[in-house]
Amino acid sequence: MANHTGGGPARRASDRGRYGRLSRERVLAAALELVDREGLSALSMRRLGAELGVEAMALYRYAEGKDALLDGLVEALYLELEERLAAGGADAGGGPAWRCGLHHVARAAYDACLAHPQAVPLLTTRMLAVPLARRPPAVLRDHERVLALLEEAGLDDARLAAAFEAFTAWLLGYISAELRPMVDNPEEPDPAFRLGLHRMSPQELPVLRRTAPALARPGGPDGLAAGLDALLDRFAAVPAGTRAP
Repeated sequence: MANHTGGGPARRASDRGRYGRLSRERVLAAALELVDREGLSALSMRRLGAELGVEAMALYRYAEGKDALLDGLVEALYLELEERLAAGGADAGGGPAWRCGLHHVARAAYDACLAHPQAVPLLTTRMLAVPLARRPPAVLRDHERVLALLEEAGLDDARLAAAFEAFTAWLLGYISAELRPMVDNPEEPDPAFRLGLHRMSPQELPVLRRTAPALARPGGPDGLAAGLDALLDRFAAVPAGTRAP
């Protein structure tokens, strides 16, 4: 990206910042740290350049614009997922290797997302905007990993696709439910007032009021694993050549 001043030759913005010369990994890591601290609304090329000690123009060789930067944050989350998988993790219990593998993937994704909750909405919004073949390589590797594990379960192509969609929906949906804000007033010691139940009509919302305390309790990794087992049991129990109900 060139910057013209007067009639002289174009000047290329330097990518040597306060931490040395930039790399794509360093740019994405800094972007993720900024979003962790201040949320997605704080992210811009100018602000990220200031964080790294370079002109915003220098970042365009690592991300072509704001959308590319957002896609890079998705990539960074999936790269962290891969790091967590490589490092091992919680015991997935007994069962065949493919099932244990899917539990490890789900737990690694859960841990990565809870470490970076501000970036989690991008896992949905950017995947709605980016065609399959143009997704970051780390995302495609994750798709391949999950599909290969499901294939080990003996699923034919039709059930393989359905199980993959169900796995993805359960994982992202569960994580989103875990991260949604539920507390109205964190300083309030009384549970009902802390949740703001006084703001809900007991006539119009009786079931919601009654179950709100249970909804506010995170399910944690155990809830994630239990739901995943129920999903996998459903698909594994259906004979080949038929559709899962």
